[in-house]
Amino acid sequence: KYPGLFCNRTWDGWLCWDDTPAGRVTAQNCPDYFPDFDPTERASKYCDETGNWFRHPESNRTWSNYTLCNSFTSEKLKMAFILYYMAIVGHALSITSLLISLAIFFYFKSLSCQRITLHKNLFFSYVLNSVFTIAHLIAVVPNPGLVKRDPVSCKVLQFFHQYMLGCNYFWMLCEGIYLHTLIVVAVFAEEQHLHWYYLLGWGFPLVPASIHAVARAKYFNDNCWMSVDTHLLYIVHGPVMAALLVNFFFLLNIVRVLVTKLRDTHRAESNMYMKAVRATLILVPLLGIQFVIIPWRPENRLAGEIYDYIMHILMHYQGLLVATIFCFFNGEVQGALKRQWTQYKTQWGQRRREHCSTRSTSYTATSITEVPVYLYHHDSNNEQLNGRYIEDSELVALKS
Repeated sequence: KYPGLFCNRTWDGWLCWDDTPAGRVTAQNCPDYFPDFDPTERASKYCDETGNWFRHPESNRTWSNYTLCNSFTSEKLKMAFILYYMAIVGHALSITSLLISLAIFFYFKSLSCQRITLHKNLFFSYVLNSVFTIAHLIAVVPNPGLVKRDPVSCKVLQFFHQYMLGCNYFWMLCEGIYLHTLIVVAVFAEEQHLHWYYLLGWGFPLVPASIHAVARAKYFNDNCWMSVDTHLLYIVHGPVMAALLVNFFFLLNIVRVLVTKLRDTHRAESNMYMKAVRATLILVPLLGIQFVIIPWRPENRLAGEIYDYIMHILMHYQGLLVATIFCFFNGEVQGALKRQWTQYKTQWGQRRREHCSTRSTSYTATSITEVPVYLYHHDSNNEQLNGRYIEDSELVALKS
């Protein structure tokens, strides 16, 4: 196989090593069947200049270098726990913020319009995605016994997770299509048929999710479909990236129209739409960047850890970002909340004034009726001191 000297293929008891030219170091991933070994690290074996495998000077036996396999296991395990709980907290915060946003959208009737309807569906998709992700993180990830049994339920959970991932980004595409139709095509026409948006946002993601499930079951049927070392994931991620790309060009075209054609006409209206476009324009690259940079994880350990933290924030705090930008930073929502707060303060102040006025009137009336008897003029009591009242007064005097 190799010209000149080389070391013959060999089995060292843990891994199989292929033929290696003399003077070369060969390396491969550490075995994954030891609990304290990190399979992402590399084991190495040296073939010396004479075409023989390196022998350890102490034992004088052929030796493979597995020192890196468990050198950083404790540090990586600690970081894995941090990232695990970061993911759970991120999705919990996302669910909380999204439910608050949905409550605001449903409570304030002044916010009811087609764009807010699209926001509601987008938020629902993120809520469901976070629910399925938390269920996967709590029920499947820390339970190796369940993964080993490989029940159908964990694969069904993974199917819904992939489906909701597609729904997230296709509802984001619906936001871009709506704004593009509203501003570029229909020139500020308000009414559009939303059933096409429902079909695209909830219906179309079923297609790649179903194809992925069938292909995974046939060609890469690993336990609970947890492995990411398969190109079959591009069945789902490919349409997601296409949706992000199309959405990005839609939004750039909208900005071009708003800046050029509407500079002097419909100024107030164009400013309102520009704010809506700005929010979506910020979110599209922010939420889609993980699909672009995920293959290029830095080899450096520190840079790799920073990369992991950033990716976890982008992937697991998406719902919080969406709710913050589309709802909490929305000028219409802030205006509705301010009006409601002002109205509440006015009503509360009015009730307080009425309550204080009632108490004051009651206190005055009570004070008049409780004036002591001895303050009245003596002549006014002469009639009451005759007959029965005199007898009563005498009885009181005797008792005292």
